Amino acid sequence: MLLRYLSLLLTTRVAMCCAILIALMELLGLLEQMTPILRRHLGVTGVLTYMTLHLPLMLQTALPLSVLVGALLMLTQMTVSNETAILRASGLSTLGLVVRLAPATLALGLFGVVVEDQLTPRSELALAAWWSHSDPHPEDGRSFWFAVPEDVSRSGGVASELAHVGYVKDVGKSAFGVDLYDRDAEGRLLGVTHAARATYDEGGWTLWEVKRSVVAPDGDAARVQVSTEPQVRWGNTFRASDMLRLSMDTAPLSSFDIWRALDGRVATSLAPGYLRAALIERLLRPLALLVMLLLATPVVYIPPRTGMRSWLPVWCLGGGLLFIIVQGMFRAMGNAGLLPAPVATVPGLLIFTMAAGAVLLRNEEQ
Repeated sequence: MLLRYLSLLLTTRVAMCCAILIALMELLGLLEQMTPILRRHLGVTGVLTYMTLHLPLMLQTALPLSVLVGALLMLTQMTVSNETAILRASGLSTLGLVVRLAPATLALGLFGVVVEDQLTPRSELALAAWWSHSDPHPEDGRSFWFAVPEDVSRSGGVASELAHVGYVKDVGKSAFGVDLYDRDAEGRLLGVTHAARATYDEGGWTLWEVKRSVVAPDGDAARVQVSTEPQVRWGNTFRASDMLRLSMDTAPLSSFDIWRALDGRVATSLAPGYLRAALIERLLRPLALLVMLLLATPVVYIPPRTGMRSWLPVWCLGGGLLFIIVQGMFRAMGNAGLLPAPVATVPGLLIFTMAAGAVLLRNEEQ
């Protein structure tokens, strides 16, 4: 009964905080996107579509902070109303309280993993497709680079291929300003292919107005062979949706797609270190929320006479925000290749777990 009561109490507080944070983030996002939406004459339907498709990303972003704030609100209210004192008098220790709150916290973490792994990649790709379909000026879109995997390279003798695309339109079915750079296993340039545009149909990709430059084996620029062709089939297996995903700025990927990208079977513009860190961080998401719970637990030691005048909830909130900042710093160093993926994700959890545990033990001894 106590487990159900505490789990329900924590879940409702987290849901309330998550709804408030998502509403604030949606409003801030609409302040930036409202003008383009109205210029495209999408109206209220466009606003609702944008908010709905952007919801999973907002949810996964708001969940860790919601767990921290929700746990703070719940435990502070229980302490001020003497519920914590009653539980202590019945023999429940602080560790026992954390243990009974852990299942709900881990369940919320697993829910966040599902949202981040399955819902967010699909919703963000659908949002990009909807945005591209209504874009009146696709030529103003961003250019991007990506690596074509070896097994989908258009030439069996080429070890790797880099591609640069100026912009895409028609929901990823048309790409303009395509440059392909063929390299050998040592990274030496073998040839360059430029196409004015590339189009996708059921048979795959076709390059139009193609100009090829093949570099001599000794690298002599005077011996570069240049040829032109009206159209060439681009032998790769990725689809228009993949081209649209590549045009996005740091598109979210599912765990399966991350594994395939690390194995060289998915075209991607993300570095291997970034992909490994993202995968490990996703798997450790439930434990990160458990650390948030531990950082909020010291509020149970608020003196009864102090009540809401205590600064302890503020210090706990600051500790949780510091945890988010430190995790972000480690992750940024991992993305830059300065730290291995495990070092960029695990130490922050260990440091703040030990810090929260030390605070709880110190207060238990007093």
